[in-house]
Amino acid sequence: MPAPSITFAGLPYGARTAIEAETGSILRIEDVSTGLNSSLSALAHTAGGVVFLKGLRADHRWVWTQQREADINPYVTPLAPRLLFHVIAEGWDVLGFEAIDDHHADYSPGSPDLPKVTAALQELASLPCPDIELRHAEQRLASYVADPADAEAFAGNALLHTDWNNHNVLITHDRAHLVDWGWATRGAAWLDPAHWIIWLISAGHTPSAAEEAVAFLPTWALAPPRAVDAFADASANLWEEIAGSAPDDWTRSLLDAARRWQQHRNDRS
Repeated sequence: MPAPSITFAGLPYGARTAIEAETGSILRIEDVSTGLNSSLSALAHTAGGVVFLKGLRADHRWVWTQQREADINPYVTPLAPRLLFHVIAEGWDVLGFEAIDDHHADYSPGSPDLPKVTAALQELASLPCPDIELRHAEQRLASYVADPADAEAFAGNALLHTDWNNHNVLITHDRAHLVDWGWATRGAAWLDPAHWIIWLISAGHTPSAAEEAVAFLPTWALAPPRAVDAFADASANLWEEIAGSAPDDWTRSLLDAARRWQQHRNDRS
């Protein structure tokens, strides 16, 4: 379920004051869509520039993702926007990032954004996994595989983003930037391309074309076919759980994409 949204003006006075102590005087606030993982999402225009604000109530069940983003940020810039501050005040947990003049990635077939996204995948694969607390892929997916032993194929020491929603990929004139690192994970390096495949299918690619889009990535070339099959099965089960009994259009599209990829893998085996 998405985190309930709030505007900057709706924050308690103490939280707004603490934020402004970091940003300097805020001249204008531009509230933007919050997505699923944050309640506050806004651009603060100041004399020194623009700061992107992202926040959750300090008692929200996902507030740990705020600290995860703060911890991981030094290890993933400039792939990710630089974190400027982390404020906890009057019941709110808020991160302030450098703002990027960008657009959300277009994953549709033929999109000029696709090469930049694959370059970001390559860049991420080259980064060492930092020695910080991270979830483990084999644990996150263990309940979605038919045999618990299958999940061991997801284990590894690579740093993974795992949430390739196109709203988490910001495209500038020269590159792609990844945001929303709260669900960063330690696991097998081929898993991020595998996660992206489902989003590509949802954006209009056939399962074969989606696999071709990642085929040249070195991490994908090392993926054991049976492990990929197990991941496709786990992803279909995961999206079925997320969709529930009354999915909205967004979750229905991702569930359909995951099922189509699962069938594609089954037909090949």
